[in-house]
Amino acid sequence: MAKEKAPESTPKPDNGPKRILLVDDDAEIIDAMRYALETKGYKIFIARDGNQGLAMAEREDPDLVILDMMMPKRSGFLVLEKLRRTRETPVRVIMITANEGSRHKAYAQMLGVDDYLRKPFAMDKLLDTVERLLA
Repeated sequence: MAKEKAPESTPKPDNGPKRILLVDDDAEIIDAMRYALETKGYKIFIARDGNQGLAMAEREDPDLVILDMMMPKRSGFLVLEKLRRTRETPVRVIMITANEGSRHKAYAQMLGVDDYLRKPFAMDKLLDTVERLLA
């Protein structure tokens, strides 16, 4: 009697934990955000650059993307622009950056970012923003 194989990828459950994609090339920031968000019950996916982030957003269909502005291969701006152009239902996006410039924030807002946090940020502020956007 042969065992049935489980399906490779499971469809997004409507009542399961909210799914968050973290896209950042800084391992320490990824680890801190992952820990804080998993503690709150979120399912976390991780991408280390913009190209990987786009591929993972397409494959995993997250409820929220937390996106670094400055990354190798493809900037957060280019990822945000592509997410806004290619998805029928816009995914919520929080952009994080160490950049102080107000022009960058204005550009991110023009591209349709849902929120914008400057590094370093208090983890409580991130969690509050995530909860508000996913409510």
